Amino acid sequence: MEENKKSKNIEMPNEPTKNKHILMQIFISTLYLSAFTFGGGYVIVTLMKKKFVDDFHWIDETEMLDLIAIAQSSPGAIAVNGAIVVGYKLARIPGVLVAVLGTVLPPFVIISVLSFFYEAFKENIWVNLMLTGMQAGVGAVIAAVVYDMSRSVFSEKKVSLVAIMIAAFVANYIFNVNVIYIVLICIGLGLLQALWQRGRSAA
Repeated sequence: MEENKKSKNIEMPNEPTKNKHILMQIFISTLYLSAFTFGGGYVIVTLMKKKFVDDFHWIDETEMLDLIAIAQSSPGAIAVNGAIVVGYKLARIPGVLVAVLGTVLPPFVIISVLSFFYEAFKENIWVNLMLTGMQAGVGAVIAAVVYDMSRSVFSEKKVSLVAIMIAAFVANYIFNVNVIYIVLICIGLGLLQALWQRGRSAA
């Protein structure tokens, strides 16, 4: 009995330390991703995959696809929504608060500083050239995101998923259908597919 009490007393202090370590990792990771992501929410997807899936193994590739789907279909910035999902998965509400803080802090500080120098930057040729170069890099990063995500879909070898992906691309790129409608239709199709599979398994 005394040995069990001693072992419990030894293990208990480690739990808060572990939680603090996870929260610190979440904060530093989201702060880093937010500070060095240029070009919008889709660019951060690649960095989130590398950090959360490849480096820390907090989530797998399937969960990453689910995360992006949730973040994209929910109101708000995809970077913040994605950080909320990961933060909640790892540390519940404290993880959400830390992830949101780490995500919004860099753009808040940077935009606040740049707003004071906007007039000077607006007509500066060097700034314009730098932004033009960044646009080319952003295009390459987004293409890499599309490749990685589509490869995951193809690896599941489900004709329905591939058809939905191609149809969504054609609807948006060729017919200029609003992304909101595409997301809602894809949600509906996903629900129908889930209900159909459940009915088959029940039968």
